[in-house]
Amino acid sequence: MEICSAGRLTVEKTEITLPDGKKKERVVVHPGGAVAILPVEGDDCYLIRQYRFAIDDYILEAPAGTIDEGEEPHETAYRELIEETGMRAETFVPKGWIYSSPGYTDERIWLYLARGLSPCSDYCMDDDEVIEVVRVPVADLAAMIADERIVDAKTICLICRCLR
Repeated sequence: MEICSAGRLTVEKTEITLPDGKKKERVVVHPGGAVAILPVEGDDCYLIRQYRFAIDDYILEAPAGTIDEGEEPHETAYRELIEETGMRAETFVPKGWIYSSPGYTDERIWLYLARGLSPCSDYCMDDDEVIEVVRVPVADLAAMIADERIVDAKTICLICRCLR
């Protein structure tokens, strides 16, 4: 049973049967798919410092965004990189996908490494986004995760996939 729907987001209450046969009621959030991109240029990468209203704070994260209906993940990655950083990439290297928080949502995030960056203004930032592009040495990323300057889960997963 649908509890709420707002834009792409749907919240549903459903009865599930656990592997042991017990029935439980659960709420599942369906936000649709998303992408996250790590743009790398030489020894540096670009992250964004973005205001996130749910936590009422700014955090460092990878450029990312939701997949529009009918769009393939690589198309979203191309568009979102331009929207959020003002750069396009020649090459997008797929780095798999992750579930963001499978305890309550079915959101799947596709991960990409982007190379061959150049300025581009084909797309504009969404009007509700407050973003600053930050250039970071790739060599600093592991320390930034360890000391909690980077706390965004999708960004941490993406960095791990790209730097392994």
